[in-house]
Amino acid sequence: MKALALALSAALALGLAACASDKKSSTGSSSSGGTSSSSGTGPSVTSDIKKDSQDSWLTTKVKSALAADVGLKTLTGINVDSAGSVVTLKGSVDTAANKSHAEQVARGVEGVTSVKNELAVQAKQ
Repeated sequence: MKALALALSAALALGLAACASDKKSSTGSSSSGGTSSSSGTGPSVTSDIKKDSQDSWLTTKVKSALAADVGLKTLTGINVDSAGSVVTLKGSVDTAANKSHAEQVARGVEGVTSVKNELAVQAKQ
């Protein structure tokens, strides 16, 4: 089960990275008035793609860690975003304990230096 979750997470990360690179490529060419110029835009676009890929990979690692955790794997209301090494948790959980536990799991992922826990506690109805 863990292997399946990791494989799906890796596929998701690659898909997100591909989408991010498509978005960067299309927005990069429109800022030059519709003309394509490789001088001066290559390194910036490349570094943006690399940064987006790293963010996607860290997001995937955190999502996988949350999914693999016995106490959190049934929670589907947690959204994970990352920017650099900072991870943001959004969404809702059913208890304050799960909110805290999700943050601890995210902090334990290699590459995470800070966690912004924006999870809301909402009792299940």
